[in-house]
Amino acid sequence: MFKRNRHGIQIKSPEQLEKMRAAGLVVGRTLDLLKRSVRPGMTPLDLDVIAEKAIRDEGAIPSFKGYQGFPATICASVNDEVVHGIPSDARKLREGDIISIDCGAILEGWHGDSAVTVPVGEVDPKLTELMRITEESMWRGIAALTPGRHLSDIGYEVERYVKSQGRFGIPPEYGGHGIGTEMHMDPWIANHGKPGRGPVLEEGMCLAIEPMVNLGTERTRVLPDEWTVVTIDGKQSAHFEHSVAVTHNGPWVLTALDGGKERLAQLQN
Repeated sequence: MFKRNRHGIQIKSPEQLEKMRAAGLVVGRTLDLLKRSVRPGMTPLDLDVIAEKAIRDEGAIPSFKGYQGFPATICASVNDEVVHGIPSDARKLREGDIISIDCGAILEGWHGDSAVTVPVGEVDPKLTELMRITEESMWRGIAALTPGRHLSDIGYEVERYVKSQGRFGIPPEYGGHGIGTEMHMDPWIANHGKPGRGPVLEEGMCLAIEPMVNLGTERTRVLPDEWTVVTIDGKQSAHFEHSVAVTHNGPWVLTALDGGKERLAQLQN
């Protein structure tokens, strides 16, 4: 039985949250392995093979593979590719690249979804800063997931932090989403906007928080493969994501190996 609130958002029981955590840990461990595997000379397809084996070895199913026709286990988006890059062996990763790896898994019918952006060897300091800002904006959004706050507070916190760091582009048409018995569920979560709007956050909601931040313009386009999103100006983009549960104790980061304790504690200090 799946409970929904008056907005149609799925509300999980404590037992269901434990199952969401199990799925989230599969994704978290897989991404940890992928981060440690990235090196110059690899191809995105090499990483896809590693990811699929890791997920299946844990008794889970890659949730991206076959989703609306997507052909791979991970999305691998390099440099100016914002999201939804299709892994291939057509090019090798080079020193100085950055690669966003988005990964999802299904375990016993429950979904986990998370993404990281990883440097390939030594990268330009401006890219290190882009990744730092994007990841920090995600954590600022996650910290807003407490009962009684509003859905729009998440995007407000993301945008407020990014804007405080300089001139960067936040693609307005891409954002986070609800997650549970499906990978993408209501509500959609913008990475921008005014606070205090939309549904009130409730215990048992599970949301995927995923800012994408561009080094240049916010404008993007989709390549002819009908999946890969790239920046209009060819400048790099970073992407981070975690699946998070709203609890009475605050956010529980389902796809973080420590549940998000370390980073959230730092924000509270």
